[in-house]
Amino acid sequence: MNLIARARAEREDLLELVERLTPEQWRAPSLCEGWTVQDVVTHVLSYEELGPRELAARFARGRFGVDRSNAIGLQETPRSPAELVELLRAHLTPTGLTAGMGGAIALTDGLIHQQDIRRPLDEPRTIPADRLVPALRTALFSPVLFGVLRVRYVRLVATDLDWAFGRGPEVHGTGEALLMAVAGRAAVADELSGPGAVRVAQRLG
Repeated sequence: MNLIARARAEREDLLELVERLTPEQWRAPSLCEGWTVQDVVTHVLSYEELGPRELAARFARGRFGVDRSNAIGLQETPRSPAELVELLRAHLTPTGLTAGMGGAIALTDGLIHQQDIRRPLDEPRTIPADRLVPALRTALFSPVLFGVLRVRYVRLVATDLDWAFGRGPEVHGTGEALLMAVAGRAAVADELSGPGAVRVAQRLG
């Protein structure tokens, strides 16, 4: 299965989740500071309908800063939960910017943001290893996330996958917890263990 297919499978899982959210859950805070669950879903889909010209215009408006451009995406594309469900259903296969890097952008962004939603809502799941491993690799070296800087001088060791990365004191955790740490989510700090865990926890958030 290629990365585009894995990204689609990730969006299918997200669709199954959002189709059954209550109004209160849509308004609940996510792990992304200042963003509700509805904001996160809006963000995941906010680049899908942009062609090259519209994409360039958005980044220009955001002065080519990713966070500013993402914020503009939320402002430009306000949609109700029902509209977001339909938009997700129409864009299960990534297009445009999110289809970049062979689908790695959509897979990694979608996987991280789905956990940003699931964790506060107490909706755990088991993420397939064939999605987690490429997402970890992308998150480490993405110029947007700068994940490798958060885990420098330590060795990440997954406790549920045959995966490790780096050199230095070991940091143990599930593949999901390590991915969320690489993405800067302080909420997973207490899920990390090992002699390098404190060092990583200090860099999160």
